[in-house]
Amino acid sequence: MSTSSGKEKVVCVTGSSGFIGSWIVRLLLERGYTVHACVKNLDDEKETKHLRALDPTGSRLRLFQIDLLNYDSLLAAIQKADGVLHVASPCIVDRVQDPESELLGPAVEGTKNVLSAAKASGVKRVVVTSSISAIIPSPKWPADAVKGEDCWTDLDYCKQKECWYPMSKTLAEKAAWEFAAENGLHVVVVNPGTVMGPVLPPTLNASMIMLLSLLQGCDEPYEDYYMGSVHVKDVALAHILLYENSSASGRHLCLESIAHFCDFAAKVAELYPEYNVARFPKDTQPGLMRAQNPCKKLIDLGLQFSSMEEIIRDSVESLRSKGFIS
Repeated sequence: MSTSSGKEKVVCVTGSSGFIGSWIVRLLLERGYTVHACVKNLDDEKETKHLRALDPTGSRLRLFQIDLLNYDSLLAAIQKADGVLHVASPCIVDRVQDPESELLGPAVEGTKNVLSAAKASGVKRVVVTSSISAIIPSPKWPADAVKGEDCWTDLDYCKQKECWYPMSKTLAEKAAWEFAAENGLHVVVVNPGTVMGPVLPPTLNASMIMLLSLLQGCDEPYEDYYMGSVHVKDVALAHILLYENSSASGRHLCLESIAHFCDFAAKVAELYPEYNVARFPKDTQPGLMRAQNPCKKLIDLGLQFSSMEEIIRDSVESLRSKGFIS
């Protein structure tokens, strides 16, 4: 298995200011890479301050202001990079007014623009952040079969139920595979579950908001959005392992286990009985078969997944340290 080291290598990361992106930047810097970190607004300290803190001297971190729909801005960031980790994508789970302009268009066209800029810059390898939302909801999948890399979200179901976020992730990933096939670009994909853990940015991502809501008594079962949880550090490391290992190919499911939301909620209630965690029926995700260690492809690359308990403890402690809960 061939690998590459971080010494004198330049990696461009889109979505660097976000929950996953900032952890990827942190681990890349720790491994000796130079990072081109892409943000929406260089003048917004909520996007930049926590990134600059990862490299106070500024010797190996360069910030770029990009717009996923502006090819030239992406080209400026990606030029002179050896690889690209494309993490950025609009994330709106509810209250979508115009799906095409808010989610679908930016996700698909943004992905195409990133890959086009990577191809034009001579980049050898792109790791694309997809999601379990490109795997579920998939109600026609056999109930006695484990969902994995060969399962895709049902787009007709998404239209019917107005599940626009899974639709955006599915269309964007399919666009990435189509571009790779047509242009000979080496693309590999990460499909993380519900990502939680220590928060580096000043604001919370959708998954941590979900946990916060659960701790505050919310009884939403997230039927079409949950398949299992994963530690943010594990997700970041998965991206780097896929970039460094040239033998890696295809999709890579990335979660601690395939579980129902009720399993997660029960573990939260067990670990933190002082909070008003809702009780759920034993199966909150109809047709989802539970599975331990379902991510064989990443495990074979050396990734050791944090347990559900570790994910929850690190997440709750981060929420406490940042003052979101007491």
